[in-house]
Amino acid sequence: MTDWLAVLSMVLIIEGALPLLMPAQWKDWFGRLTRLSDGQLRFVGLICVACGVMGWASLR
Repeated sequence: MTDWLAVLSMVLIIEGALPLLMPAQWKDWFGRLTRLSDGQLRFVGLICVACGVMGWASLR
């Protein structure tokens, strides 16, 4: 259970760092994401999940 809390904590730190350190650029990037079609957004999500799985697998 503590591993999952550590992972969740890291996700929150990384997700919060961008708007904290670069708010204008973050809003621009987020705005671009909202203009993607559903298929494009799903592809971005797939790439993110695949990178996360590969990263997690390399740590095991």
